[in-house]
Amino acid sequence: MSIIRTQAVTAQLSLSGVHLSFPDVTIKAKEKVLLLGPSGCGKTTLLSMMAGLLTPSSGQVFIQDQDVYNLRMEARDRLRGQNFGFVFQSLHLISSMSVEQNIMLAAKMANIPVTQERFNYIVNELGLENLITRKPLEISQGEQQRAALARALIHSPMIVIADEPTSALDDKNTDSVMELIEHQVAKSNAALLVATHDQRIVSRFDRVISLS
Repeated sequence: MSIIRTQAVTAQLSLSGVHLSFPDVTIKAKEKVLLLGPSGCGKTTLLSMMAGLLTPSSGQVFIQDQDVYNLRMEARDRLRGQNFGFVFQSLHLISSMSVEQNIMLAAKMANIPVTQERFNYIVNELGLENLITRKPLEISQGEQQRAALARALIHSPMIVIADEPTSALDDKNTDSVMELIEHQVAKSNAALLVATHDQRIVSRFDRVISLS
């Protein structure tokens, strides 16, 4: 059974009036899939529709064979909160909260318990152990991106969806972040869906879907 499957999805961008049509995408457990394309080709729009965050203009999105846009909003939110980990291009870190509070926020909102051992492991792997009391604006852009990755991984999600997770990182941190994501995905038998223009990570994926 697929984790996510799209069928003939399209999006009408209200501000620009552009109409986007996307190829059908199927993602199964343990798969690592890359959406590759330049800025402006609709990668973030497609990710948002696949995650149940943006209703397609037409077509269907299935999560574990459920038509996600036929679910009630509460059921859709619960499915997303409990099973998905997200890192979007806009990191959505809350400036008034510490790095630790930001990392734990999504899990707490979804009522998912996280052990101290799990928290320590994630922040150490991402090199955030000395930054957890700081606020997002007190750390670098690359460190903010790693904090967002920690938030996505902290509850061992069924699928990790990431938009440009390495674009602000140097080669060393790109390797460490991708290795961490891949390790967690393999450990939980989860799938990984990444959208990027970063050619450095292409070889890491089982399948590449090119958007133009």
